[in-house]
Amino acid sequence: MKVIPYIHRDLSWLSFNYRVLQEAKDPNVPLLERVKFLAIYSSNLDEFFRVRVANHRNLVRAGKKPQKNLAFEPEKVLVRILKIVNTQQEEFTRILEEEILPELIKIGIQLKTKKFSEDQLAFMTEYFIDHLQPYVHPIILMEDKVKPFLNNANIYLALQLKDKSKPNAKIMYALLRIPSDKKPRFIELPSKKKDKNVVVLLDDIVRNAAQLIFPGFDIVGSYSIKLSRDAELYIDDEFSGDLISKVKKSLSKRNIGVASRLVYDRKIPDDFLQYLMNAFRLHKYDLSPEGRQHNNSDFFKFPSFGLNNLKDPVLNPLSYPPLEKAKSIFDKIAKRDHMLYFPYHSYESVIQFFEQAADDPKVTHIKIIQYRVAKVSRIMNALMKAVKKGKQVTAFIEIKARFDEEANLQWGEKLEEAGVTVFYSMPGLKVHSKMAIVRKVIDKKEQLYSYISTGNFHEDTAKLYTDFGMFTADERITNEVIKLFRYLETKRVPEQKFENLLVGQFNLNEELEGLIDQEIHNAKEGKKAKITLKLNSLQDKDIIKRLYKASNAGVTIKIIVRGICSLVPDLANFSKNIECISIIDRFLEHPRVFIFENNGKEKMFISSADWMVRNLHHRIETIVPVYNKEIRKFIKKILGIQFSDNTKARIIDKSQANHYKSDNSNLSVRSQVEIYHYIKRNLELDAWIN
Repeated sequence: MKVIPYIHRDLSWLSFNYRVLQEAKDPNVPLLERVKFLAIYSSNLDEFFRVRVANHRNLVRAGKKPQKNLAFEPEKVLVRILKIVNTQQEEFTRILEEEILPELIKIGIQLKTKKFSEDQLAFMTEYFIDHLQPYVHPIILMEDKVKPFLNNANIYLALQLKDKSKPNAKIMYALLRIPSDKKPRFIELPSKKKDKNVVVLLDDIVRNAAQLIFPGFDIVGSYSIKLSRDAELYIDDEFSGDLISKVKKSLSKRNIGVASRLVYDRKIPDDFLQYLMNAFRLHKYDLSPEGRQHNNSDFFKFPSFGLNNLKDPVLNPLSYPPLEKAKSIFDKIAKRDHMLYFPYHSYESVIQFFEQAADDPKVTHIKIIQYRVAKVSRIMNALMKAVKKGKQVTAFIEIKARFDEEANLQWGEKLEEAGVTVFYSMPGLKVHSKMAIVRKVIDKKEQLYSYISTGNFHEDTAKLYTDFGMFTADERITNEVIKLFRYLETKRVPEQKFENLLVGQFNLNEELEGLIDQEIHNAKEGKKAKITLKLNSLQDKDIIKRLYKASNAGVTIKIIVRGICSLVPDLANFSKNIECISIIDRFLEHPRVFIFENNGKEKMFISSADWMVRNLHHRIETIVPVYNKEIRKFIKKILGIQFSDNTKARIIDKSQANHYKSDNSNLSVRSQVEIYHYIKRNLELDAWIN
């Protein structure tokens, strides 16, 4: 039996995160943006260990039997993950210490870790006494007697101590917690040079004060450590009432989960590391060596000292006049569909969609699906205002959205208190669709207006994530959107099938497979056959097999994938007709777009769904057709610019080396910047919006 080429999802994800690290080491990226990418890489990795690695570790602990494919045995996958991460962490340290920190010094910013002046030492001591001492509780480690609990993701100094009064005393061990949850991680130090900004880590202020805490001991060694804990809630799905209480109960336990990673200074002595392993009952698979400091996601807050020239030039979101300047946004939507592309376009049109719905006396109903939402949200405020004005407002809230469970519960309670009818997660499924609908009654006639997006109703991430958002009053779409909402509210399967929307748990898999199969058929018949995909992740084995089959049949397949790609492009006998790139740049690429040539009768869709097992089989997702010809041209232009990227695009192939895509052009194409200027030019020229 022929083995299908397939890259394990977690190994592919590590390749994606390395693309993030590449941005940190790219000298063409502005210096403070490189610092930011260090933070993104670290933040990504922390979550990866808390979720994915914790899962593998649990499988190993449980002694799961080996799978047929030995490469995917939990233990073997875990070993490969740790090997790759260790290599990447060594590169991370090199990039930080040998490239970024020296470059910062050149422009007058120094992150100092040693050789402090007397004034600086005095400042650090005073800062410790005045601001930190109440939060730093020393713990003497006694392997068989004292087993302290390490808080998730907190940094500790692991100290080697020796009693001054006993020349032959044995080395003792202690811990000091770094209170970075109480005070800023980066503290500015006094400097005699006016043009120099000196910064010290909170860790080193505590390290410097260790002698004050242990006055009767010599500090023989000091090493930073951090423990990450399993973040899964492990909730058995039940109906909403029970599920809500289970989520609340599980959230309280998330930070005391099983250890999934001990991060430690790779310079720590072997015997000390072994002592810590014994003290906290850790296995070799729990170990992750890093540099001198941890929690490098804190580099998000690294001080810039006003040096904005060391950041990316600002690309202010562009106003979309047809909707933002409209007296009635609904009249404009009734005339034709509108497509926006965030964050290039302002999110104001989406916000006004809800705010005008709240104020419009002819609006009777508003319905929305909430997966992730901003802490401060004009959209949520508009929903609560609409209730006060007598409108029926319904919100479906997915409380199993990882790391947003608590925020969603809080919003659910707030909306319910305001009078919004709130429905919560469905048993056995996540609801991941991104849509809302507004009902107006005009001259006793119902009119529906829908907003459908590839991203969440989140005003903050709309400034950072690229996403398509479509407004439509097309009855082919709105009638099926309202049908989906009725299902979410009643849990009753619709009597009529979905004819236009592809909806998870109903027709999504069948229709998606049919679209690929049609391209295979057309290729075999000598007809036009092409598939163009843009998505975050491609991992479902059955879909990948179909794409290999399509490639072998002669279908041209072009893919832009941000993260996981378990498919292996450009392999003889499998994927010779498949080209795949990934773009990592200042904005996080988030849209899902699927285009099928269909022998010249093109079919185009935007979607909430990636092509992963979870999306295609375990979620309510929606794939929505794009009917408007001008919008289709716009989307194809955007994808064309991205496929021509020769600056930020990486080639996805079997080597997972993330080589930058290059061509013979003398013109540098950075797609995100080019798209911004393309949209700006066309808005100014009024080329496609009317």
